[in-house]
Amino acid sequence: MIIKVRVIPTTGNNEVISRIGSVLRVKIKNKKVDDDAANEIMKSFLADFFAVKLESIIIVKGAKGKEKTVEVRDKSEEELRKIMDAIP
Repeated sequence: MIIKVRVIPTTGNNEVISRIGSVLRVKIKNKKVDDDAANEIMKSFLADFFAVKLESIIIVKGAKGKEKTVEVRDKSEEELRKIMDAIP
């Protein structure tokens, strides 16, 4: 499944804060959102959030920006849609 992720830097914990349409808004504990460290933090968090392996989270587009297109593999579209629909 392909999802759009808007990454927001924070000094707090990593968390999904909301979903606006098909865009998932995620806070990550990092000063930047456009470097390799931020991408690894986001991928690790999303892997835990969707309960998949780290290798199952692939940044398709936007690795150097705050708006990223991410592919989540190794889980059915239906399972991922249920998780996404549970986000307020």
